[in-house]
Amino acid sequence: MVHVDLSVAVWFMAFAVVIWSAVGRPGLAWLGWSGFGLAALGTALMTVSPFFPGAEPVLNNYIPVLEQPLFFASLWIFAAGTTLAVLRALLTSWPRPFLADPLGLGSFLGALAALLSLAAFFVSWWLVPWVEGQIYYEVIFWGGGHTLQFQHSLLMIVAWLWIAAALGRPAPVSPRAQSLMFVVAAVPLLAVVAIYLLVPVGSLPHVELFAKLMIWGHPYMLPLLLVGVLALWRLRGTAADPAKSAFVSSFVLFALGGVLGYAIHGVNVVIPAHYHGSTVGVTLAFMGLAYVLLPLLGFARAEGAMAIWQPYVYGAGQLIHVLGLAWSGGYGVQRKVAGADQFLTTLPQKIGMGMMGLGGLIAVIGGLMFVLVCLKAMSGGKRR
Repeated sequence: MVHVDLSVAVWFMAFAVVIWSAVGRPGLAWLGWSGFGLAALGTALMTVSPFFPGAEPVLNNYIPVLEQPLFFASLWIFAAGTTLAVLRALLTSWPRPFLADPLGLGSFLGALAALLSLAAFFVSWWLVPWVEGQIYYEVIFWGGGHTLQFQHSLLMIVAWLWIAAALGRPAPVSPRAQSLMFVVAAVPLLAVVAIYLLVPVGSLPHVELFAKLMIWGHPYMLPLLLVGVLALWRLRGTAADPAKSAFVSSFVLFALGGVLGYAIHGVNVVIPAHYHGSTVGVTLAFMGLAYVLLPLLGFARAEGAMAIWQPYVYGAGQLIHVLGLAWSGGYGVQRKVAGADQFLTTLPQKIGMGMMGLGGLIAVIGGLMFVLVCLKAMSGGKRR
């Protein structure tokens, strides 16, 4: 359960700060270092919290929790550090001129989405009365979790366009047009403010409106996704590169996750198939951008067969994992159950869940490959 928080919260926010630091202007270093220190402390405490007494898991969406003081302390400390990092990002990444720097604007809008998400978490915690059980945490993290999706998607597009430009094939769309598309993609964030101001937090309409925001808000990103398709198409025939491999894999997984999102019917494992596809698409984009940034930070380039194949191994494993979940969901396997409670009685159900396990194992290997490739590039120290 903590692994979910470490991936969709800690990893995504950590790399978001990398992007904001890379595109932002110098200054306010004390704010950045303070945020880093608090976030690192919160992450360390979160990692060890399952080993302490009373770690009862609550499997709510977005930010699953352990009903244990140490875990809640780690969450608050991490949130405080993230807030400082987001404030620095907003103050240092404001694009100038506004429409001539689409990557800067996209990064800034991602930071704005992060701030709205943090505000939504806090307001929900402040206003929703305590009740025992999963429903409380479901409501607490519902609005902020849906808002956080926009941050991840915006920064994924930033990573795609950055990778394409770094590989010498920038998207064939003017910077001004790209900037306007980023603004359009961020327009649904206005609905977040409206929902919190006009609808009682935690009420059924509050929950339903955020679900509709997910359905109707994300299509505003279609123009940017089409730009991503054009950028990816322009990379055909170019030399093999780990960043290119990551771009290809990211697009495939994110597109699959998006399609599966509109195929959800009922509470079954099609739901985790959808969000595993989408979140892994973001992760692969960040992996590709990490390969681009390594030499810019003074380290060696990520080269060799392992680096080129790493995104494909990770992506293929996750693809099998997602397809296994989607297959199983079609045969009625329920989510958030394990072992005998899954009632795997038919061969198709067992095949689907077997695919899920095999894909997960392959993805773990691909993740370890990413760590090894980065460590190899960084092991020689910074280049002068």
